[in-house]
Amino acid sequence: MFRLLGWLFGFGMFLALGGVGAAAVYLSTVTAELPDYTVLKDYQPPVTTRVHAADGTLLAEYARERRLFQPIETVPPLLIEAFLSAEDKDFYSHNGIALDGIIRALRDNVLARMDGNSSIQGGGSSITQQVAKNFLLTSEQTWDRKLQEALLAIRIESTFTKDKILELYLNEIFLGLNSYGVAAAALNYFDKALYQLTLPEAAYIAALPKGPNNYHPFRRPQAAIERRNWVIDRMVENGYVAPAEAAQAKEEALNVIPRAAGSQLYSAEYFTEDVRRELAKLYGEDQLYGGGLSVRTTLEPRLQEYARRALMDGLIQFDQQRGFREPVASVDLSEDWGLAVSAIKPLSDVPEWQLAVVLEANGNELTIGLRPESDADGKPGVDRLTGTLAGGDVRWVSQRLDSILAVGDVIYVSPVAGKSGSYTLQQVPEIEGALVAMDPRTGRVQAMVGGFSFSESEFNRATQALRQPGSSFKPIVYAAALDNGYTPASIVLDAPIEMRMADGSVWRPENASQQFYGPQTLRRGIERSRNVMTVRLAREIGMPLVADYAKLFGVYDTMQPVLSMALGAGETTAMRMTSAYATMANGGRKIQPTLIDRIQDRYGKTVYRHDQRICEGCNAEAWNGQGEPRIIDTRQQVLDPMTAYQITSMMEGVVLRGTGTAAARLNRPVAGKTGTTNDYKDAWFVGFTPELAVGVYIGYDKPRSMGSAGSGAGMAVPVFAGFMANALEGKPATPFNVPTGMDRVRINPDTGTAAYEGESGIAEAFKPGTGPNLMTSVIGVGHAANDALVRDQMLQQQYNGGIVSPQPEPEPQPRRTLFGW
Repeated sequence: MFRLLGWLFGFGMFLALGGVGAAAVYLSTVTAELPDYTVLKDYQPPVTTRVHAADGTLLAEYARERRLFQPIETVPPLLIEAFLSAEDKDFYSHNGIALDGIIRALRDNVLARMDGNSSIQGGGSSITQQVAKNFLLTSEQTWDRKLQEALLAIRIESTFTKDKILELYLNEIFLGLNSYGVAAAALNYFDKALYQLTLPEAAYIAALPKGPNNYHPFRRPQAAIERRNWVIDRMVENGYVAPAEAAQAKEEALNVIPRAAGSQLYSAEYFTEDVRRELAKLYGEDQLYGGGLSVRTTLEPRLQEYARRALMDGLIQFDQQRGFREPVASVDLSEDWGLAVSAIKPLSDVPEWQLAVVLEANGNELTIGLRPESDADGKPGVDRLTGTLAGGDVRWVSQRLDSILAVGDVIYVSPVAGKSGSYTLQQVPEIEGALVAMDPRTGRVQAMVGGFSFSESEFNRATQALRQPGSSFKPIVYAAALDNGYTPASIVLDAPIEMRMADGSVWRPENASQQFYGPQTLRRGIERSRNVMTVRLAREIGMPLVADYAKLFGVYDTMQPVLSMALGAGETTAMRMTSAYATMANGGRKIQPTLIDRIQDRYGKTVYRHDQRICEGCNAEAWNGQGEPRIIDTRQQVLDPMTAYQITSMMEGVVLRGTGTAAARLNRPVAGKTGTTNDYKDAWFVGFTPELAVGVYIGYDKPRSMGSAGSGAGMAVPVFAGFMANALEGKPATPFNVPTGMDRVRINPDTGTAAYEGESGIAEAFKPGTGPNLMTSVIGVGHAANDALVRDQMLQQQYNGGIVSPQPEPEPQPRRTLFGW
């Protein structure tokens, strides 16, 4: 008997030692595969990049995981208490493993096996174990992973403080609605910062780690409320919340208000998308979507609203003058018309309009059904609102409404002011355009609209559309001439010219009026946008010189030095044209347009700043009698400041007396130039005041004629004026700065000679050493032929009845004897 007991004891010891050995081998194998937990010291979670307007308005957030890192010191105690109650009430007292949780998990798993369920029933993980799993392990449900999780938790607890572990957990955990971390969840569920959360809100967020989809606020609201209330009960048990406060909190609804993603300023989508592209180019996709950059842009929301409204009004007015085209769609009304029209997505960035379906057509009055509002889960609401569309409220349509619309047609409508239940018809314009507004002193783009609707087309006509600038390019030609010896009073001949090209073709540039006006001053030529004068002037100064100036101004990177380019035959963008004019407004100093003022990394360090000017004395800690800080402008001077003022003054004349007179209603100094290309395919106006430079372009995306109404003067100038009237409202009229040393002389605008005393004239600015004409020397008369390829043919002039032909310089005459005729 003793031998049997001894044998059994020995066998038992053998099995025990074998088990210990096997366990040791198994533990050694599992331990060998443990990842390096010390990487948590340097762990940087992907953090959302946030883009702000100049006034701090949030424009957009970019993230693959929407996360805002929140230091543990700034997390409210209420939220911490909610998470501890829901996930690990003994977190601050255990060594990484919650024994009661493990025992409870073992019990649940044994009972499941007895019932034939082989899946793991809850892991009993502490917060530290969840950190180990979320950061270092996979989510597979195996015993090996659970053991590794426990071992890592013990090691993490021995290395990191409890607060550091909790900080990692609260910032990493996924909480649904693409929310990673508690700060993002507070924003995405309740549109609040953490410190603003109430007890029921904090408890609901703490209820989500177990399974966000199980407690979705809209798909499973009852389960969500029950789980939230369970967390509140645990907070009462742990002494964090008084029973009365808890009872009141449990009575509240979820009150979830999902925070809209994307641009938070509906009029700024084109601007925001260009910022996103720039950030991706500067830092790459990983930094953009996970680097936690803080971007302060140049956008002024007030100006952006004005810009969008001005361009939309111009496009809509032009489009409506061409009549109604067709409905957005047609739907079957045999069942629920609300569901049918809800299936059609409206333009999300045109909130003034809404979709509606024609329910009844009675002559010139229609009954319409408005597209139902969607609920928080994106499903159509139950309300079915109707209204009236009467012909008298649709003044831009001449036909009876039932002749252009039928029952089932889906259309855009907008409310009629002062008439409840009445709507007017709208349609998305075919015509497109762009508006850019920038500070001419810094190049900061304060407003940019790239089309009628970003929702309809993401193509940005301000920065991506290459179009011919037409006559809006002429100031570059005139500036080149003024910078090289000419004055605003210099005379150029406006008479027919034909040029035989190398291929044998003949080019005969014409003025828009198809008339010729004889000798004209440069000022008159730009004010009246004389094409033939511009060609002669460009030929005189040389197209290579014009090409150089076009590159200096940033209009083109390279430009063919052919004469047709002097009339804007090349292709450029509204952004480039606006920055070129801003350079003139800035006294000839090169403007580099920017959408971004400053970029900071996740730690607040500035990693990019647009303004590179040097400020001497800006970093003084105290005033000790030193002088004012001095800003040193190192930007390139591409145009003589005196030339810049001369061309500015000449473009003021465009507004006062020329093709841009629709902008004169602003009643302040405005300089600018219209542009209209062949067959009215592109309409431009680029102009500026001392405070703001603005470029407007309008045209079809697939170039085609807009008709005679599609000129720069008729289309682009009113958009410019409408924007500027709002943008500068309440600001005093500021004159353009005249550089020191220039002479102001009143001249006769027809001849360029000094005006008689008492004679009306124009105050012209001259550089030192220059002045009014003593007599007129006409540019373009007597020009030699160029290898038989270029020849001037002077035709009979209507205004004089004679023939103007090349002739030598006339003898000096009294100054009122003009042109040497």
